[in-house]
Amino acid sequence: MEPSFSYWERTAFIDQADVIIIGSGLVGLSAALHLKKQQPNLKVLVLERGFLPSGASTKNAGFACFGTISEQISVINQSSEAEAMRLVDYKWRGLQRLRENLGDAHMDYYQHGGHELFMSHEKDIAQSCIEQIGHLNKLLQQAIGQPDIYAVADAKIADFGFGNVSHVIYNPFEGQLHTGKMMRTLLDKVYSLGVLVLNNCEIIAIDHEDKHIRLTTTQGSFKAGKVILATNAFAGQLYPELNVIPGRGQVLITKPVPGLKLKGTYHFNEGYYYFRNIDNRILFGGGRNLDYKAEETWDFGHTDTVKEKLISYLHKVILPNQDVEIDYWWSGIMGFGEEITPIVKQIQPNVFCAVRCNGMGVAMGSLVGEEVAELTLRE
Repeated sequence: MEPSFSYWERTAFIDQADVIIIGSGLVGLSAALHLKKQQPNLKVLVLERGFLPSGASTKNAGFACFGTISEQISVINQSSEAEAMRLVDYKWRGLQRLRENLGDAHMDYYQHGGHELFMSHEKDIAQSCIEQIGHLNKLLQQAIGQPDIYAVADAKIADFGFGNVSHVIYNPFEGQLHTGKMMRTLLDKVYSLGVLVLNNCEIIAIDHEDKHIRLTTTQGSFKAGKVILATNAFAGQLYPELNVIPGRGQVLITKPVPGLKLKGTYHFNEGYYYFRNIDNRILFGGGRNLDYKAEETWDFGHTDTVKEKLISYLHKVILPNQDVEIDYWWSGIMGFGEEITPIVKQIQPNVFCAVRCNGMGVAMGSLVGEEVAELTLRE
């Protein structure tokens, strides 16, 4: 049954928006921000099905990264050097835009650098990555504007007290941020420009009517001139043909660790495991590769397989011989696909999408949002 809204509610909150954005994550709100900057009088409404943004935007690890050596090599092998560098350039520009839009201080952005760890049994893999450093530094210099992006930093193994690690490759240009503060700041920005965000409002159907699009939701129906779908991993629930595959990331945070030395972001096992410091604690996540099928889900939650692996690595590799307790567990759902670039396109007349960030939403999200906003204004 359609909820009974008062005249005041209808005229101030519900009645026809110029653009309705589905999803209040980084991409959706970046699109809203860009639309209002370009056309301040545009009525922009954002509908979010969760109590908070419910995909990956507030549940990610807060890595401001553009890729480890082994990730770059993997992309080159899958596609080409040109495509890999286009992606690095896109992520780098996306991170700069995010910092420009929000300001480092508002999201606790720190450039402590990024590290790739190689385990004791991965000496051959490490060696082949080390051999590529000179070549990749030359390639990446065009995008990042600096020489010497990657360098061997094996001294850090002893400094940080890692166990079972044979080599470290360091990249000083990567950073980290507080993903909750990032989203709070972005919400404040769009509110200040007159964008309305309504939560707990799930989309049930999108129908084309004579002069507008009708969105049927759990809170009643809304009308819009144009619609932007920015639900990333959940895009397939409304448009299965987009073929966005969900991928769940499971994450833990420890209780504070006295005298914690490590600073920065860390990846190992081709980026499938990742950890960082936050408030004298360790945030550690990953393990999706242990059972891809089990993690191809829209359900938040945990599996014993991944939990056990994360706990084992925490005690054997990251903080060996330290008595550390776990304080938080959570999971976020990312959107993946066969291609590594996001899908930004018109999917029906006046319906646009910006989805499939392939686990790189923090780096890409600001530009992806801008792109879909530009497309919406053009068409």
